[in-house]
Amino acid sequence: MDLSRQVNIKGFPMDDLSVRDVEILQKQAAECRSMAVKMTTVANSGHPAGSLSSMEMYLIAYGVADITPLNCNSIDRDFLVISHGHTSPGAYSVLSSYGFMDPDDVISHFRQAGSPYQGHVEREVPGIDWGSGNLGQGLSAGTGYALSQKIRGFDGHVFVLGSDGEQTKGQIAEARRMAVSEKLNNITVLLDWNHIQISGRTDDIMPAALSALWEADGWHVMECDGHSVSGIYQCMRNARSKDKPVVIFCHTTMGKGVTFMEGVPDYHGKAATGDNYKRALNDLGDAENDVERYLEKRNSEKLPEGRKIDPFEINIDPGVSFDYKSDEITDNRSAFGKALADIGSLNYLKGDRTPLVVFDCDLAGSVKTSTFAQKCPQWFIEAGIQEHSVATCSGASSLGGIIPFWADFGVFGLSEVYNQQRLNDINGTNLKLALTHVGLDVGEDGMTHQCIDYVGLMRNMFGWKLVVPADPNQTDRLVRWMTGNAGNICIAMGRSKVPVLTDEEGREFYTGDYVFEYGKYDLLRDGEDGSIMAMGCMVPRAIKAASILKREGISVKVYNVACPLEIDEKALADAAETGFILTLEDHNEFSGMGSVIASYFGKNCSEAVIEVIGVSRYGQSGRSDEVLDNMGLSVDHIVERIKRMKG
Repeated sequence: MDLSRQVNIKGFPMDDLSVRDVEILQKQAAECRSMAVKMTTVANSGHPAGSLSSMEMYLIAYGVADITPLNCNSIDRDFLVISHGHTSPGAYSVLSSYGFMDPDDVISHFRQAGSPYQGHVEREVPGIDWGSGNLGQGLSAGTGYALSQKIRGFDGHVFVLGSDGEQTKGQIAEARRMAVSEKLNNITVLLDWNHIQISGRTDDIMPAALSALWEADGWHVMECDGHSVSGIYQCMRNARSKDKPVVIFCHTTMGKGVTFMEGVPDYHGKAATGDNYKRALNDLGDAENDVERYLEKRNSEKLPEGRKIDPFEINIDPGVSFDYKSDEITDNRSAFGKALADIGSLNYLKGDRTPLVVFDCDLAGSVKTSTFAQKCPQWFIEAGIQEHSVATCSGASSLGGIIPFWADFGVFGLSEVYNQQRLNDINGTNLKLALTHVGLDVGEDGMTHQCIDYVGLMRNMFGWKLVVPADPNQTDRLVRWMTGNAGNICIAMGRSKVPVLTDEEGREFYTGDYVFEYGKYDLLRDGEDGSIMAMGCMVPRAIKAASILKREGISVKVYNVACPLEIDEKALADAAETGFILTLEDHNEFSGMGSVIASYFGKNCSEAVIEVIGVSRYGQSGRSDEVLDNMGLSVDHIVERIKRMKG
């Protein structure tokens, strides 16, 4: 592809495209269509027809956006989010045509294990800003990027490309409303309206008044011929002058340019093979039937490497930790809110500081972010009861240059939106997730609100860190630690008031020279007759049980396991030497901290005696202490279990 023959349309330099410009862009689109067909044929899989119908959208959007091979790793530029990620052949071919990567590499190694050119778009590919995964995620991610630009005061623009079939998903409606609520006139959406999805025509499968829905939510709606490069260019240029977000419905033909694919649902996810492959190239004016050459490259050469994106530099003052005295009784969520408001106040609207932005879903009073909202109003986003979109939006916003905190109940911020948090993990975001009301410590609300699966859900992922503080002092320090550390980090807290933990001499444990070290278990009480590994609200109960046992002549070690996904080998070795280990948590006993520790010992062929105590069924509705007692997790139950193990 001769890049010197391309039209420069970056930033809309002309009012309209000339006849010559249109001719060049149409030829470029035809060449990209040929590439898309070739890569799916070489891989013998993929989604060619949707890629062909979206081609002009890709060509013009990447053409006008301030995204280049040189700046695509920066945060000071435009962003482009692809929601219908299965049309990756369209995206990869256009990016190749603009010089982001070698076209031969893409065609030869599309959908090959170890190649960055995966079946759905991923951030390993330069120019791809969001690994969209399942449909319906892109607008939420685009809203996150647009928010980050607005909050940073950067005059960039966000483009979201999507499809008609996904428009009936509820998360898109959430994102539409949020974009309008936050007055994001820096976002333009282009939708491929080809009227076909896997099972047939969209109007037959799930009818929806698409234009009316967007307009009802406050968007400016435009329509154009989705195969007219000048029509798309004009609409996108006009969108920049609107004072609200804009959606452009691009009327297209599924499989455009290949006669036997046009309007045929089967080619949504079927490659052209044999004579059909030759027919497709002939339709596209490509006389080069070179599939064998690409297959040879696919099987013989070293795979191309994907890009590595370094996280942006965080510049924030974490402040100085508050000290809670042993005679103070408060809850960890209040300590979280106080620390967060303190950090926010220290950095609010200081030009050189990284913005710290808090997302809320109608629970500010319960998750204790109200003080932050009062002190840092421009850094507080009230999104209403829209958890699915907020999970994606907050994660994506972290890639645009801010530090987002999303505080929510455990069942809403993780259990309900597990897929969205999984996509945050895959995309390598920098989300700080604050879960409150976890475990059984939301007693009266009953089993639907008792988040007893958060460790297990986090355990399923590969990049998330999880911290579960045991008292307000540790909570304060964990909040400040996670603010300045890159990566997805979740802090999980109960609802009830808890005592400030002290050592055996009565000194506050998590003050003074205490420094949090991720993965380390803290020894709170020493002993030689057994060990208790406790988590969260069960730590003070373990200490009480240890005191009772000590009066009866049984001394046990008590560890606070604040990092339940990690293994502290030294602590576990020391604990095992006492004869047995009891793990204690108000979490599902089959997937929580106890199962992590038991799995470690199992893999290492240890003879350590381990007993796991946790939640064995859904809890009941009642005061937290009553629910814990009913589940066999009271101090008396702990004492009796230790005696049986010791006996």
